[in-house]
Amino acid sequence: MTRSRTALPGFGLSMGVTLTYLSLLVLIPLAMVPLRASSMGFDALYAAVSSPRAIASYRLTFGVSLGAAMVNAVFGVVVAWVLVRYDFPGKRILDALVDLPFALPTAVGGLALTALYAKNGWLGAPLHKLGIQVAFAPLGIGAALTFVGLPFVVRTVQPVLEDLDPEMEEAAAMLGASRFLAFRRVVLPVLAPAITTGFALSFARAVGEYGSVVFIAGNMPMKTEITPLLIMTKLEQFDYAGATALASVMLVVSFTLLLIINRLQMRLGRTKEPG
Repeated sequence: MTRSRTALPGFGLSMGVTLTYLSLLVLIPLAMVPLRASSMGFDALYAAVSSPRAIASYRLTFGVSLGAAMVNAVFGVVVAWVLVRYDFPGKRILDALVDLPFALPTAVGGLALTALYAKNGWLGAPLHKLGIQVAFAPLGIGAALTFVGLPFVVRTVQPVLEDLDPEMEEAAAMLGASRFLAFRRVVLPVLAPAITTGFALSFARAVGEYGSVVFIAGNMPMKTEITPLLIMTKLEQFDYAGATALASVMLVVSFTLLLIINRLQMRLGRTKEPG
C-alpha cells in the first residue's frame, strides 16, 4: 500500500498546528466571554441579559440583520448575474464598486449614508416629504447593514455563475420552458448553496456591525439602539460583567444561527449532487 505524498506534513502534525492556531486566535478569546459573564452569578446575569433595553436591542439587531441579509440574497444575485452575463461600458468600475464596503472604513460608510439619508440629504429630503424617515430610524440601520453585506453575496454567487454553462438554459428554452421556469429549475438549484453561504456571511457581518450603524441609527434606547452599541455603552460605564453578558448572548445566538444555516447549505449541496 503506497502512501500519498502531500506538500504538508502528516495529519497528526497538521491537525495539531490547526487546533493550536485556532485555539489561540478564536477558541480561547471567545471562551473568556462566557467565563467573565459567569462571574456575575445567575440572578445578576439573567437580569443583565433580559432587561427591557437588552431585549429591544436583540430584537432590533437580529431582526434588521436578517432583513438586510434577505435583501442582499435577492439583489446580490441580480448584481452577480449582470456582472457575469452582460458586457457594458463601465462594467469593471461597477465590479470594483462591489468591493468598496470591504475596503472602506465602516465609519466613513456610516457618515456617507447619514449625510445621504438625513432630512436635508439628497435622498433623505424627498423621502422625508413622502413621510419616510431613513436616518435615525430602523430603516437607516437596515440600509447600513445592507451596504456592508452586499459584497458577500455577490462574491460567493459570481464564481458559480461563471462556471454555469448558459447552454443549460438554452436547452430548457428549446424544450419550451419560460425564462422564469428555466431559472427556477435549472439555475437556482445550482446557485442555492452559494446564495445560502452569501446570506450567512452577510447576516454574520450585519449582526456584529458597529461603525457604519452608530452614526445613522441615532442610538435611541429602546428604539434604534443595537446590541453592539449597548455593549460599548456598558464598557464606557465600566460595567464589564454586563457587557460580557450581552456579548455571550450575541455569541450563542449568532453561532446557533450560523450552524443552522451551514447545515442547510450542506443539505442543499447534497441534493445538487447527481444520484
